Amino acid sequence: MLNLGKNFWLYAIGRFISQLGWAVQDVALPLYVLDVTKSGAMMSIFLIAELVPRLVLSPIAGVVGDRYNRKVLMVWLDIARGILLFGVIAFGLLNLKTLLVVQILMSIMGAFFASATGAMFADLVEKDELTRATSTVQTLGIIARIAGPLLGGIIYAFGGIRLALLINAVSFFGSGLFEMFIHYEWKTKELKGISEIKEDLLEGLRFIKTKKALMILMSYALLINFLFNPIGAVVLPYVFRIQIGFSAQQFGALETAIMVGMLLGNALIMTKLGNRAEMLLFKALFMELTLFLVITLLCSPFISLEVSYLFIAFVAIDVLLGILNALVNVPISAKLQKMVPSELRGRVFSVFEMLAMGTTPIGMAIVGVLLEILQPYQLMIISWLAGFGVTLYYFVRYESIILTSEAEKEGI
Repeated sequence: MLNLGKNFWLYAIGRFISQLGWAVQDVALPLYVLDVTKSGAMMSIFLIAELVPRLVLSPIAGVVGDRYNRKVLMVWLDIARGILLFGVIAFGLLNLKTLLVVQILMSIMGAFFASATGAMFADLVEKDELTRATSTVQTLGIIARIAGPLLGGIIYAFGGIRLALLINAVSFFGSGLFEMFIHYEWKTKELKGISEIKEDLLEGLRFIKTKKALMILMSYALLINFLFNPIGAVVLPYVFRIQIGFSAQQFGALETAIMVGMLLGNALIMTKLGNRAEMLLFKALFMELTLFLVITLLCSPFISLEVSYLFIAFVAIDVLLGILNALVNVPISAKLQKMVPSELRGRVFSVFEMLAMGTTPIGMAIVGVLLEILQPYQLMIISWLAGFGVTLYYFVRYESIILTSEAEKEGI
C-alpha cells in the first residue's frame, strides 16, 4: 500500500464506499423510473433534478466549505444522506414524487459534501505526494464506476429499488464511520449574513483573476472539456450504435475498455511516475489528439472495415485513450490543488465546477443541433481542429508557466 498516511487512506476508503453505494443507486433508480413510467422524459427529469441543484448551489457550497470545518461537514452530510434513505425505506416512500424530492435533497447535500471533500483533500498528504494521492483516489473512483453499475443491475434484479436504496444508505454510514477518524484541524469562521457569502465569492474570483498560471490552466481545461466532452457523450455513442451498429454488449465493452485504460494509467502514475507525470502533460495531450484523429478517420466514409475489425480497433484505441486520460487529468487536478491555498480552495474549485457543469450542457445542445446538419465525422474534425489549435496555442505560449513549479508557488 502506498505510504500516503492514515488520514489519506481513511478519506480515500470512505469516499470509495460511498461512491460504490451511489453507483448502485445511480443504476437502479433510472431502471425503477423506466419500469414504473415507461417514460424517457421522466428519467430525464430525475437526471435534471440531480444536476441543477448542484450547479446552482456550487458557489455557495464553496463558501461553506471554506468557512466551516470540512471534516464535520463530510461526516454529518454522509450520515444525513444515510438517514434520509433509511427513512424512505422505513416509511415505504417509494412513489415517484417522493423519490424526486429525495433526488433533489441528495443533490443539495452532495454539492456541500463535494465542496468540503475537494477542499480538504490536498491538506491530508504532503505536497510532493499529491500527484500519487490524486491518482489513487481516481483509481478507486474508477473501480466504483466499473463495479457499481454491475452490482446495481444485479441488486435491482433481485431486490428492487428498496434493496438498492438500503445498500446506498449503509454505504453512507460506512463512509461517515471512516471519515470520523480523520485527524483534521480547521478554524471555523461562521457566516453572519448573506453579504459575507457575496464577499467570499468575490474574494475567490479575485484570487483567480490575479493568478496568471491558475487562469491559464483553468481556461484550458474548460475549453477542452467544452470541445470534446459533447463528442464523447453524444456523437460517438450515435456513431457506435446507429452508424456502425455495434451491439449493446460491444458498446458496453468499449466503455469498459476506457475504464481499464484509466486504471492502467493511474497505476502507472502511482507506481512509477509520481510527480514526473506532470511534466508529461502536453505529450499526453498531443497523443490524445492523435488518437482522436484516428477515431475520426475510422468513423468517416474514407475508411471501410468490417464491424468486427472496427470493434477490435476501437477497443485498443479506447484502452490507450484511458491511459492518456489519466496522464492528463491527474496532473491537471494535482496542479490545481497546489496552486490554490487551502482557505480559498472550496470557493475556487466550486467556481471551476460550476463553469464546467454549465458549459457542458451548452456544448451538448450545440452538438445535438449540428448533428442534424453535419455528418458525425465532420463534427469530429471540427472539434479536433479546434482542440489541436487550442492545445498548440497553450503549448507555445504557456508551457513553461504551466509545467514549472513557479505556477504552484502562486498558491502559497
